Amino acid sequence: MNKKWEWFFLLQLTSELWGKLTGPYGSGEQVPELLERLMLDFKKEVLDELFQEYLYHQNTIYTVTYAAVPYLAKLAFASKNREVRHEIYVTCGIIESCHETASPEPYPSDLSTLAAEAGTGVCAEIYQSYLKAITELASLVPEISSYAKQEISNDSEKRYILIADAAYRESRNVANMLLNFTAGDEYVAVCGACEQEAYLWPSEEDGHMQAFAEDPVFEPLQTPHEITAADLFVEEEHKILAERAEQLGDSSFLNQLPYLAGEMNCPSCGLRIQVWPGLLSSFGG
Repeated sequence: MNKKWEWFFLLQLTSELWGKLTGPYGSGEQVPELLERLMLDFKKEVLDELFQEYLYHQNTIYTVTYAAVPYLAKLAFASKNREVRHEIYVTCGIIESCHETASPEPYPSDLSTLAAEAGTGVCAEIYQSYLKAITELASLVPEISSYAKQEISNDSEKRYILIADAAYRESRNVANMLLNFTAGDEYVAVCGACEQEAYLWPSEEDGHMQAFAEDPVFEPLQTPHEITAADLFVEEEHKILAERAEQLGDSSFLNQLPYLAGEMNCPSCGLRIQVWPGLLSSFGG
C-alpha cells in the first residue's frame, strides 16, 4: 500500500456522519456498504451504482461525494488491475468536472450544515482529503493513456479520458463541453454576435467539420457552411488536447480538433467567428 494514504483523512466507514452527508436522493448512509463491496471485490456495476445513485446527478456533486472519492482513489492506487484504475480515474474525473472550487472557507458551503453539528475541523479534513485524492488521481494520466491506446478500440470511450484529464487540469469548461458531446458526431457553438446556435457536424464524405444554422436531424436539406481548420494550434489547451488524443490513439478527435480550433462564418448572421469560444460559451468559457 502506498504510504501517502496513511496521512490522508478517511471518514471511518462506521461513522454515523455518513448518514448526515447527502447525495442526489437523500442520505449517504448506504455509501460505506458500497465502498466496502468495491474494496472486497471490484465490480463495475457497483461503481456505477455508487456513482449514479449517490455521488453524481445532472452535473452536480454532493457532500457525500467529498467523503467517498478518497476511498475510490485509495482503491485505484491499491489495485494492480489497470482496468480498475481506468474506471476510477474516469469516474472521479467526471465528478471533478462538476466541482466548484471558489470558496472562502476551508470547505464548500454545502458542508456548512454538517460543520454546525460535527465541527469545522471534520468538514475541512473531508474536503482537503478530496482535493488530495484528485491531485493523486491526476498523476495517472500517462498510465491510463497507455492502457486506453492498447486496450480500448472505441474512440468515444477514449473521449472520457480526455474529459477526465481536462477536469483534473482544472479546465472544467472544456471537460463539460466534451462531456456534453461525447460521441463527437455533433457539436453546438453559440455565435457571440447574434447568440444563435451553429450545429457542427462531420461530413459523411471526408470527415471535415461543417456548420449548419439548424439541427440537420430536423432540417436535413440545408446547405452546409465551411469551417476553416486551424493550421497549427496556438492556444495551450489545444496543444494539450492534441497531445493527449495522440497518446490515447483517439484519431477521430485528432481529426476534429483543427476544425474546433478554427474559424467559420456564422450560419445565421455571417460574421466571421472563432469556433472554440462558441463551443465553450455554454459551459462557463
